Amino acid sequence: MEKRTSFLTTQFRAEQEEEQLFIEGYFIKFNSETELWPGTYEEVAPEAIVNSLKNGDVRSLFNHDTNLVLGRTGNKTLELKADDVGLFGKVEINRDDSQAMDAYYRIKRGDVTGCSFGFYPLNEDFEERSEGGTKYILREIELFEVSPCVFPAYPQTEIAARKKDIAELKREKLDLKKQKLKERIKNG
Repeated sequence: MEKRTSFLTTQFRAEQEEEQLFIEGYFIKFNSETELWPGTYEEVAPEAIVNSLKNGDVRSLFNHDTNLVLGRTGNKTLELKADDVGLFGKVEINRDDSQAMDAYYRIKRGDVTGCSFGFYPLNEDFEERSEGGTKYILREIELFEVSPCVFPAYPQTEIAARKKDIAELKREKLDLKKQKLKERIKNG
């Protein structure tokens, strides 16, 4: 199982409630197709994150940097809720953390508007499109982090791993067709 990240352009906001500072926005939008690279698409089904929300301790990082933790669900500094649109997150910013404050002000000023999430795919559908191309529908993922990002995109290494997945799935599909054909000929 390969670790992957996905991206989303969103309208992240920086808010102040009394003395507390928050950043909030959608980290995932359900049933919204994203082109990973030409001809390869992915979307997240609403059921994909149910178990992660119940059982996980998801972190909010800045730019996927594990050295810059903004919050986490385990200590309730990150709140994640699924609705009809997607996965909405609200992170309480630690005023005593200069890096978190820097991230807050970059979002508040509008310098950072994208977000991304890191996950392990547990169950997904794969389809080849009649007009060409491939699409994944994520049915269940192990969500481990969500990140406001400057350049939300798949890192090259994880894109390469994804391409390997596609080639392997195509090979398995072809092998299955061959096996069925052999059985038909044998039972002829």
